[in-house]
This record gives sequence, C-alpha cells and structure tokens, in this order.
Amino acid sequence: MAKKETEKKPDAEQPQFSIQRVYLKDLSFETPQGPAAFKKKWQPKVSQDLNTKSSQGEDGIFEVALRVTINLKDGDDTIYIVEAEQAGLFNISGFSDEQLPQILNTTCPGILFPYLRETLDNVVTKGTFPALLLPPINFDALFANAVQQAEADAKAKDDTKH
Repeated sequence: MAKKETEKKPDAEQPQFSIQRVYLKDLSFETPQGPAAFKKKWQPKVSQDLNTKSSQGEDGIFEVALRVTINLKDGDDTIYIVEAEQAGLFNISGFSDEQLPQILNTTCPGILFPYLRETLDNVVTKGTFPALLLPPINFDALFANAVQQAEADAKAKDDTKH
C-alpha cells in the first residue's frame, strides 16, 4: 500500500496582537482661578472631549494614543482643565485590512482607557478637587457610529455630485 503524501500548505500568517508598552504621553492640569475656586459653592458643568489617533511604526508596531480633555466650569468661570494622553505600543500583524481599523479604534483604546481614567482621577484629587470618575466608554459603539457617519457623509457627497 503506497503512502499518500499530503502537501503542507503554508498557513496564512496567524493574527498576532500583543501589548509592548503602555505609557503616559502628555499631561496638563490648570486651575485658572487659583484659591478663589475653593472659596465658593459651585454648580459644575463638565465637558469632555475624547479622541484617538494611531500610527504605524516598524515591524508591525503601532502607537495608539487616547486623549481626554475635561473642562469643569461654573457658569463662565473655569474651575479646572485636565488633559491627558495615554499611549501604547502594540504589536499587530496578520489581520485583514477590514479588521485593523477596528482593532486600532476599539481594542487598543479599550486597553488604554483604564490607565487614562486613573491618571485623570489622580491628578484631579491631587488638585484637592472631588474625585473624577469617568464612566466606562463603549469604543465599539463609538467606532460603529463613526463608520456609519462616514458612510452617510460619503453618500451625501455622492448625491450632490449627481
């Protein structure tokens, strides 16, 4: 009985994802009113701005940065502004062109967010203000909304050309 040889086909590159480093890239805290901010009772209004950016380095290493700016105001008076950018280096390879944007915009920020959240809370409490507990963020939903908005914008632009 003859042996049947099976040819081994080289496997497609297996997807790989690993965290190389998580680091604080930028941090700023301002109390424009100084001691006057502590002398009055205020009804704070909080505004939050969040964004991510990513860039590809060598050998499948991506830097992903998550930046949050919190502005706490009482009427027109700014009580404090705190801004931090938490970044990470991620080894990402073997994913399709469709999968990569989702990993860079959901998985990586999801890993960075707890670090950023802790940093912001720590800085605000060191400024002797009440703790700043940012609620969890659903990066998958944010990404899905951004994709839908981009598709709607592209369709609207296409419709105006015709």
